Amino acid sequence: MSEDSSPEIVLSLEIDDPALADRLAKLLGNVTGLRLAAPGEAAAATIVARDPRIMPDDIALTQRELDVLALMAEGASNKMIARQLGISVHTVKFHVGSLLDKLDATGRTDAVAHAARRGVIEL
Repeated sequence: MSEDSSPEIVLSLEIDDPALADRLAKLLGNVTGLRLAAPGEAAAATIVARDPRIMPDDIALTQRELDVLALMAEGASNKMIARQLGISVHTVKFHVGSLLDKLDATGRTDAVAHAARRGVIEL
């Protein structure tokens, strides 16, 4: 099949940052064989970029839980987390337990993996 007869690929953009969306639309608008989907139009593929500061709707973590989770992702022990955040080890254990519940995780590593997969944290 020649380039002229290749089917057009329809691509949609779901990007929270309007400036980034505009830049990508301008760049992709010049690609041969690619067309950006109109609002509501079905697309063969979608580029999605969400603001990393916006948590998924179904996960409601407090700022302190996010702090604990970030340190867990770095491999910090409960004692190290307590020292870094200026809280007791007992309070860290409470936050870890809450994170395991909210993220439906079986352990610390699982909680970090779940959080990364769901976009709560970046590794």
